[in-house]
Amino acid sequence: MSSFSFYLQTVRKLLKGENSSFSRPIVRLSVAGVALGIVVMLVAIAVTTGYKQVIRDKVVAMGSHVRISNYDMNYSFEPVPFEKNQTFVEEIKAMSEVKSVQCYSTKSGVIKTDDQVEGVVLKGIDQSFDTAHFKKNLIAGELLTLEDTLTSKDIIISSTLSKRLKLNVGDKVRTYFVQDPPMQRSFTVVGIYETGLPEYDSQMALVDLRQIQKLNQWDSNMVGGMEVLLHDDKNLDELAQKIDLKIGYNLKAESIKQVFPEIFQWIALFDTNVIVLLVITFCVCLITMMSAFFIIVIEQTATIGLLKTMGMKTKSVVSLFLMIAADILLKGLLWGNLVALLICLAQRQWHWVRLDAATYYVSYVPVAFNIPLILAVNVAVLVLCMAILVIPAYLVARKSSPLAAIKFD
Repeated sequence: MSSFSFYLQTVRKLLKGENSSFSRPIVRLSVAGVALGIVVMLVAIAVTTGYKQVIRDKVVAMGSHVRISNYDMNYSFEPVPFEKNQTFVEEIKAMSEVKSVQCYSTKSGVIKTDDQVEGVVLKGIDQSFDTAHFKKNLIAGELLTLEDTLTSKDIIISSTLSKRLKLNVGDKVRTYFVQDPPMQRSFTVVGIYETGLPEYDSQMALVDLRQIQKLNQWDSNMVGGMEVLLHDDKNLDELAQKIDLKIGYNLKAESIKQVFPEIFQWIALFDTNVIVLLVITFCVCLITMMSAFFIIVIEQTATIGLLKTMGMKTKSVVSLFLMIAADILLKGLLWGNLVALLICLAQRQWHWVRLDAATYYVSYVPVAFNIPLILAVNVAVLVLCMAILVIPAYLVARKSSPLAAIKFD
């Protein structure tokens, strides 16, 4: 019989034998404790990953990953224009990380109905606008139809503006602009969106970019800015710097983290909270394992003495009890991953846990699976717990006298 088979059979006997009547419920509680800890860790990771992803998607849907604007822009929603036919545009599009480049401009105005008045920021978009991201936030109506020759008179407003102004899809709305001379435009509401982000929902509306150009008396080659969409945001800051070097001294490229620092600083707090939670939960798992380990050792003291009397070396005794710890840990990890997976799938499917959208920007707890991080947590719990348990296992096995251990029974 191989040494591994011997250890395996011995582990099974120690965990399930008749002389383990006291340690068996402790082992079950230990498995449950480890499983509960893993559930807490994985659910926390899934919620944090999902929440960050949803918020990023909402911001990107209304803008982009990187925004190019004039250095003189004063954030008053009246940007300083520049020509869109720039040589750097094709250079940016050629970057493997870039998905698309779209033009836009903004203009502040006032929407007036028969009995309501609200300030609004019109965002003009053209045919390059990425509708796939934005469509996720459309709750009623349809997207803007932008033709090559005819300027659209349609508008998409937020659900907040829709409620305040009592507007629905198909309604006509008048918009006024304070400039010299004052201007007025009539639009038809074709869609209503909702992001949950007050920065957008409280004031932003989408119209044809050519409307902004006509109001500002620009030619068709002038835009207020450009938005760069990336395939992913893994190296967002680095890519924003690369783009900034390509566009010249009179323009600037800013990542969404720079444009909306307060949102991403708030999101960053989630990472800190999760790290603290993971550390605390790991400590609980470790204490649970050490408690079960010492209870098993105390109950099996006579067995230790018998094994050492038969010639088993200290190293072999240590390996035996580490296999017992590994058996408990692996069972806990298995059940913990299974329960966490079921909880996350149920939440993603049915949105049982709800949130206040006014506070958290979303109406439910979002979840997303970060597979590499989930695997890393499982491996870390297994390796760290086993590494820490080596010390007490070695001390117990080394100091256990065969004669004293047998008498202990």
